Amino acid sequence: MTLSMHQASAPVFVRALSNLAHVLKKGEEHAAAKNVSDEVLLQTRLIPDMLPLIKQIQIACDMATRGSARLAGVEPQAFEDNETTLAQAYSRIERSIDYVKSFTADQIDGSETRAIHLKMRSGELNFDGQTYLLTFLIPNLFFHCTTAYNILREAGTSIGKSDFIGES
Repeated sequence: MTLSMHQASAPVFVRALSNLAHVLKKGEEHAAAKNVSDEVLLQTRLIPDMLPLIKQIQIACDMATRGSARLAGVEPQAFEDNETTLAQAYSRIERSIDYVKSFTADQIDGSETRAIHLKMRSGELNFDGQTYLLTFLIPNLFFHCTTAYNILREAGTSIGKSDFIGES
């Protein structure tokens, strides 16, 4: 049995973002118990030169949404980075999940050899679809989900590996 590009992407993205919302909810509960505002929690960083929690959430969402669109061969929908509250952060995650789910297997399957070109601050990156998914997209999605988890954990939220991984 082979694994299709859709099977290797969309369900993985949805699960990662759903689990991100789960750990964020636990972070919200902890912050509320400690009288920490949304703004303070969302601007929390692991260290000064790393991006804050809200940016980690935004980038994780962007990885899933833009990646799905690129694999499907369509122009990615733009999501403005203007969230300042936890409610807005949850909305961003939900909209991202809905967007990922909007792509069908027919749109994504067969994208293994599709040319993917990214213009980054550091220069242009060129991939075929499979390499993009496996060596750029999935690692970046999980880096930002993990960093968000670590920020929440460092802030004192009682979360563990099972919260990050989610239910089987």
